[in-house]
Amino acid sequence: MIILDTHIWIWWVNGDDLLSTGRKELIESAETVVVSAISCFEVSWLERHNRIELPCVRSVWFEKALQGSNILLMPITPEIASMAVDLPEHHSDPQDRIIIATALAHDGRLMSLDSKFPHYAELFGRLV
Repeated sequence: MIILDTHIWIWWVNGDDLLSTGRKELIESAETVVVSAISCFEVSWLERHNRIELPCVRSVWFEKALQGSNILLMPITPEIASMAVDLPEHHSDPQDRIIIATALAHDGRLMSLDSKFPHYAELFGRLV
């Protein structure tokens, strides 16, 4: 299982060149690809605050980004929420902490380009 962080998910769905060929191939060949439910909040927030531009209205983008791409949406469980709060303070962004906790709770590999993620010893061997 590969968990995509929010920006990787956006780049994948939008066919953005910011996503390397190697990463695209890993996503395409993975048996299961998921995103945390918090990524829906983050996409909405980024779009609302003009930090990203979606190629269509948000509701259509979400439909394409989930059902249209076979990417599964992982809920934020009490276990994930608790784990995210208990992580070391390398990252103050709660969305990213929840994404990290999702990968840990589901024993998945995490695809991200976030420079703070490698500081988490918990992610050793899991970062893609």
